[in-house]
Amino acid sequence: MSDLREQPDPRALLEWYDRHARDMPWRVGPVQKQQGVRPDPYRVWMSEIMLQQTTVAAVKSYFDAFTSRWPTVSDLAQADDADVMAAWAGLGYYARARNLLKCARVVHQDYDGVFPDTYDGLIALPGIGPYTAAAISSIAFDLPETVLDGNVERVMARVYDEHTPLPAAKPILMRYASALTPDTRPGCYAQAVMDLGATICTPRNPACGLCPWRTSCAAWAAGTAKDLPKKSPKKRKPTRLGIAYIARRIDGAVLLEQRPETGLLGGMLGWPGSDWTDAPEDAPPIKAEWQTLPAEARHTFTHFHLKLTVKTALVPMDRTPLRGHFVDADVFDPNDLPTVMRKAYALTRTQ
Repeated sequence: MSDLREQPDPRALLEWYDRHARDMPWRVGPVQKQQGVRPDPYRVWMSEIMLQQTTVAAVKSYFDAFTSRWPTVSDLAQADDADVMAAWAGLGYYARARNLLKCARVVHQDYDGVFPDTYDGLIALPGIGPYTAAAISSIAFDLPETVLDGNVERVMARVYDEHTPLPAAKPILMRYASALTPDTRPGCYAQAVMDLGATICTPRNPACGLCPWRTSCAAWAAGTAKDLPKKSPKKRKPTRLGIAYIARRIDGAVLLEQRPETGLLGGMLGWPGSDWTDAPEDAPPIKAEWQTLPAEARHTFTHFHLKLTVKTALVPMDRTPLRGHFVDADVFDPNDLPTVMRKAYALTRTQ
């Protein structure tokens, strides 16, 4: 780490944020805050859960749909699990949707629909970890908690010219971020430093000439900004294989199966299928003449790549499945399926 000639000034970043804050559906901007508008903890919480490992662009439409359909945490708490999981379909990381419901129900039942206004109270809720608790505390309740996401890590690594690779650098970067978190306007500051990383201090080609902290940035002075943060080499992802069985009854109904609550795609509706292994067992969910499609459905999860063999069949009305249940054609909506299941279905539409 290089020595700095001057410490980054949170006030300079806040002044920049007041002029350049991103407009987001879950955010109360600096002008609104000056007018006395307070952030809604429900909307802050919802956005933070959705934004975990997901881009702002991907989240916006889901956030709008969820908050329109379930405008309060109590509305969400009383929703049917299947409706929430279907509304989440396509956003990925489905454990977040299950935790969303668990948390909403605890807030509704144990806190009369009002989110706790302390870090300790928030982190005790289902699905809320240290980062999310800090973000809600700061943004919703203006508490001086330190928020450290990927954008902030990148800003801190560059401002302090920190070359320790991630993830080992996380506690070091947290110390830097904590030292800069101000007692004045901490919620705006948290959003400002995230905006700085998202719009100026970007992973590639950072716009250093526009940065309010440029003169305080050790990496800019050293010419190393583009090389930071350093990251340890990623392990190569393994590839798993599976089989998806897409059966359609002669009246158009399709055979679907609800996945177990735990594990990938937990609680989601999808095509009956095999385990995802090196050598999946061919075990059709209903007796039929199965046809194997010539193309595979491919999808990448966090820890592995998946290749699905897709088998299709047309079955008579009186055939009983070994597992799963038929969903009428006028009720079935492929958009309610997880992305990998939609990919498998799309292959049937091209044959």
